[in-house]
Amino acid sequence: MNKKRSGLVFALLVLWVALPAQAESTEWEKLNAEVMSLYQQRQYERAVPVAKKALELAEQSLGADHPNVAGSLNNLAELYRIQGQYKQAAPLYQRALAIWEKALGPEHQNVAGGLNNLAELYRVQGQYKQAEPLYKRALAILEKALGPNHPNVAQILENLAELYRKTGRTKEADSLAQRAAAMRANKHSAMP
Repeated sequence: MNKKRSGLVFALLVLWVALPAQAESTEWEKLNAEVMSLYQQRQYERAVPVAKKALELAEQSLGADHPNVAGSLNNLAELYRIQGQYKQAAPLYQRALAIWEKALGPEHQNVAGGLNNLAELYRVQGQYKQAEPLYKRALAILEKALGPNHPNVAQILENLAELYRKTGRTKEADSLAQRAAAMRANKHSAMP
């Protein structure tokens, strides 16, 4: 998977919790499906207003501190990040992470996804010292929740390896990248 795409894909996987009213749920799901479709087509500018509408609907229907709101915030942040609009992305990622931690607990998989996505934002901006502890915390959460050989663990290992490459820590980067590659190879060899 393309590293640039991993954040939003990971975020959209955690969004599909039903809204209280069926009509609102259906509309919100349609909006998120449209965001994902536009994202996959690399039509980021067109996806932003749709993501904003999904966020608004979630906030109105569920309140500002619901995990679905965090998912919508995270998706909007990812759209901004992928377009290089880092100042717009950072507070959205941070708010999403705070909501997930409060609503779901600090060891939830959604928290790990939020940590990874915020770390990616910091990494692409060259803020390596801010990114590294976030990656490490995300890695610890996912290894505990999913096991040490899950594909989401491999993704975070690859992201952390990239950070280490950028900071000249090649030996550590190579070790993490090899571990991730072995995990992915084992997954593929286990498929029928």
